[in-house]
Amino acid sequence: MGSRVVPLGMPLNSPDRLLGRLDSEDASNLVLNGERTVLISREQNGDLSPVTSGRRDVVSRSLSGAKSFCDDEMDLEDGKVEKDRVKTLRCYRPIKLHNQALLSGLAYCISSCSMILVNKFVLSGYDFNAGISLMVYQNLVSVLVVSILRIFGVISTEPLTWKLVKVWFPVNVIFVGMLITSMFSLKYINVAMVTVLKNVTNVITALGETYLFMKHHDKKVWTALFLMIISAFSGGITDLSFHAIGYIWQALNCFLTASYSLTLRRVMDTAKQVTKSGKLNEFSMVLLNNTLSLPLGLLLIFVFNEVDYLYKTPLLKMPMFWLVTTSSGFLGLAISFTSMWFLHQTGATTYSLVGSLNKIPLSIAGILLFKVPTSLENSLSILFGLLAGVFFAKAKLRELSQS
Repeated sequence: MGSRVVPLGMPLNSPDRLLGRLDSEDASNLVLNGERTVLISREQNGDLSPVTSGRRDVVSRSLSGAKSFCDDEMDLEDGKVEKDRVKTLRCYRPIKLHNQALLSGLAYCISSCSMILVNKFVLSGYDFNAGISLMVYQNLVSVLVVSILRIFGVISTEPLTWKLVKVWFPVNVIFVGMLITSMFSLKYINVAMVTVLKNVTNVITALGETYLFMKHHDKKVWTALFLMIISAFSGGITDLSFHAIGYIWQALNCFLTASYSLTLRRVMDTAKQVTKSGKLNEFSMVLLNNTLSLPLGLLLIFVFNEVDYLYKTPLLKMPMFWLVTTSSGFLGLAISFTSMWFLHQTGATTYSLVGSLNKIPLSIAGILLFKVPTSLENSLSILFGLLAGVFFAKAKLRELSQS
């Protein structure tokens, strides 16, 4: 639900890559967390792996260079206080990198959790009944921010050519549907149950990979997926705030999110071929997805007759409401940046497990902040589903390490 990054993207909202590679389930999981991240699977975008490994090579070369420089200073200033001082300064470099990893991890967790909670607050707290309009506004914020960063040379993106738009349009239609159904389901279902129900997306994605791409998963992965189905079913029947319409929207969201991940794999190679550089980085995907979603979103606003509601609602006259909705747009984009930052500072294993564990405090916060009525049975079902997600992440990482 967040800015779009599906993941750069990608948080996100989730089981991810090993040695700098994301599987397609991982791309979808990034989206699951409300994260409009565009971290792509290894089949979809081969650029992420070189970025990760390249960074480690740079760090390694930098440290080795620092060592040789220290040795030179020893020869020149042997026995001098200056030598010891320089050596001490060199030794603190790894600590700085460690702090960067901690800071990036906190930023990723906070932005991904905040995105869903803010969206829930807008839709349920303010009782805002124009989810499509909210999505369009958030996407517009993302487009403006990315465009400004590109103009000032902070980031680089591929030009949006007509050939690229034609190739990407089917993906974008699914992308818009994924975001809209996510908005609608979140309005009716509490955050904890949404988090657990989104696990069903992993099941659909795995089945799609098996039949469309002939990819085989080991027994531990299928066991984790089976546990996810059980937790979703038990959570639904024990949900004291059960809402049939919300569950229907969530089922559609799971299907569309899995479809997005699978379609992305098919389209990515073709999309790269029609770009000038032969690549399609995460920033380009954010700009592409969000820009193309605007006209389609505006059309759907009229189809779902949200115009009348927007004309009558007093919320649009409240400065605080605009502040909250605008912050949701920035949070969505922040997920894209922080997820890439965290992944580059740590690694696939840490990134994957943190993404899964992050759902636990998110669920607890959702229950407490919105005063969700719950029972022991429902709480255990939610916990069971969250742990199944962690088990799935570890099983996927083990599977990738053996492939």
